[in-house]
Amino acid sequence: MALRGFKVIEFAGLAPGPFAGLVLADHGASVIRVDRPSSSSIDVLWRRKRSLAINSKVASGREALKRIISTSDVLIDPFRPGVLERLGLGPEVFFGSGDPSKRGLNEKLVYARITGFPREGKHKDMAGHDINYLAQSGIFPMLPGPLDRPSFPLNLLADFAGGGLPCALGIILALLERSRSGKGQIVNTDMVSGLRYLSSSPLLHYFNPAGDRYSGPRGTNILDGGAPFYGVYPCKDGRWMSIGCIEHKFFKLFIQKFVQALSEDFTTSSRNDESGDGWTPSVEMQGKRDQWNKLRRYLEDGFKTRTRDEWAEIFDGTDACAVPVLTPEEARQLARDKDDSPFPDVHPQVTAAATNTGLTSPTDQDIQTQTVWDDYYLRPGKHTDEILEEFGFSDEDRHVLIKDQAITVER
Repeated sequence: MALRGFKVIEFAGLAPGPFAGLVLADHGASVIRVDRPSSSSIDVLWRRKRSLAINSKVASGREALKRIISTSDVLIDPFRPGVLERLGLGPEVFFGSGDPSKRGLNEKLVYARITGFPREGKHKDMAGHDINYLAQSGIFPMLPGPLDRPSFPLNLLADFAGGGLPCALGIILALLERSRSGKGQIVNTDMVSGLRYLSSSPLLHYFNPAGDRYSGPRGTNILDGGAPFYGVYPCKDGRWMSIGCIEHKFFKLFIQKFVQALSEDFTTSSRNDESGDGWTPSVEMQGKRDQWNKLRRYLEDGFKTRTRDEWAEIFDGTDACAVPVLTPEEARQLARDKDDSPFPDVHPQVTAAATNTGLTSPTDQDIQTQTVWDDYYLRPGKHTDEILEEFGFSDEDRHVLIKDQAITVER
């Protein structure tokens, strides 16, 4: 596993920080989540992690954290700018202030920071969540949705795609650079900038004066819900089919199989043609935007004549770009996730070339041997004693921490 042997200290947070830590843990890093004593946690991204519950506001607890971080490789800071600095755990503590006579505690540390808004922007001290960072990115007004407002895809875009994943990538790049230079690195990730980078393609198409991919208002273009051949349709049983036949050859195949699957009564029905003479769409309609609404009505009515699974069977194995929308349970069964765990499998799979059969992964195998699935949450402080012993804390050190209420005694 690529990150085996690296020690990561992840201060407890929500969504992006835990996901960055999960990516590192899934590829072999030893990740310790730092929780507050007597706290609870709703973080479900704990696979292969351990929890240390320690009070960083108590002097002995803070010194213990310094001691642990000074022998670790990575620190993940999920807080607003200045929080760890005020606790006495900022980058200057570990990297030094530039004075050769005052060296830092760990000058090879990779110090990774995740914020919502840009660290230097006017919103840097404001609270926010995924939808707020999405709102500041410029991509939100381009997303599909009802006519009066765009829709947001849960908290996937800013928290995970624009925050946690770029942070994990930044950490890996920093470790690579450290292996060359021998110097520690600071990784700055903010979710607004991360989401803008993720959105490079649509934003560049939008600003291209010669482009036409997003030339129309939201909801009238190919990828934002405007095209009837790129969307989701309800079926007879209330479930859905997705179609994405953008290329002409795929649309041709789709429309041929779709029309063939409809009953003769539907084809001649007056409900899909105001003249009452019946109507069947042609392949050429794909490029005629003035016909898109008519085509959409035809598809809407047609999909409702069969169940989702009937349509799925009709298009299965074809290049029509039409597949069923699966429930979480169905997708889990299809993916064959390991050990009956609700965790999706690790991705990407990285294997040695000699063993790359495409069927098994050492990464997955290693994870199975080290993770016992018994709860959706990792109890804060579950591994405190184990971690302190691992980092060389004596019984006397531990008694001081307990006395100062920096850690609590497990009962």
